[in-house]
Amino acid sequence: MAIPGSTERNFLTIDPEDNVEAVKGLASALRVRILRLLRMRGPMNVNEISETLALPQSTVATNIHVLERSGLIKTELIKATKGQQKICSVRFDDIIIRLDGSPREQRDDIVEVAMPLGLYTAFQVFAPCGLCSTDGIIGLLDVPDYFLDPKRMQASLVWFGRGYIEYKFPNNAKILNSEIEALECSMELSSEVPGTNADWPSDISLWVNDVIVGTWTSPGDFGDHRGVYTPRWWKLEGSQYGKLTTWKVSRDGCYVNDESVSSVTIGELDLSSHHSIRLKIGIADDARHPGGVNIFGRGFGDHDQDIIMRLHLRK
Repeated sequence: MAIPGSTERNFLTIDPEDNVEAVKGLASALRVRILRLLRMRGPMNVNEISETLALPQSTVATNIHVLERSGLIKTELIKATKGQQKICSVRFDDIIIRLDGSPREQRDDIVEVAMPLGLYTAFQVFAPCGLCSTDGIIGLLDVPDYFLDPKRMQASLVWFGRGYIEYKFPNNAKILNSEIEALECSMELSSEVPGTNADWPSDISLWVNDVIVGTWTSPGDFGDHRGVYTPRWWKLEGSQYGKLTTWKVSRDGCYVNDESVSSVTIGELDLSSHHSIRLKIGIADDARHPGGVNIFGRGFGDHDQDIIMRLHLRK
């Protein structure tokens, strides 16, 4: 932690291809102002930052979250007169973005496809459920038939209590006449409860070509602060963001965020027999914690991305 008045300086050197999150953290004049304020004043809580910069507390809290996730500041929860307060400290005095060196070569053994959230090809969902775009609610809430509305193509947030939605991805490995070593998919997920509840576990499962590859337990439905990309019109009482969850099925089994969740291997998915790969996300009928699911797409939550599938090909 940098200390105001100290002669010792902490440096951060960034390769922008290796540390995209840090670059995102700096990509805002407001966040740079917050960093400079913390560097000058030392540790401050969100209210103090808000008052000093004459900004709404919600705006400061959202940008503090970005800086925290990017690793540019350190935060600590301490007891306050009422509840807890978050103390923020800057970690570096100088940040250098290096542009020397050669650009990274594009790998030809990984094929990536980003699927917009609303382009699902099948579904079976049960209330509470709904869809919304970055501009507003699509159709009526808690009416599963509205998942057929053509405006679903604009969806950036989808939620349901039970059931599933399914996407059909192209099997580009067949076009390239290559063998798939591993399949990886990434999406932002949380549990689903009316309102929010950080302690609301939900067993969210993933199927590939109707084979259940594993289950990840989401800890809750998060609403303690507005999602980094969540639109301002979205009510604060609703789900705000999720956990970026990466599933990988290889010859060794299935892993979620590098932790083993099942022994299902890539060979059990019969990928070479099909020109498409069907990806299904939902709550299994026998789920121990059937706590629903929120799926955040581009323009909602903390990660501005679609559902991403990567095929790792044999060289």
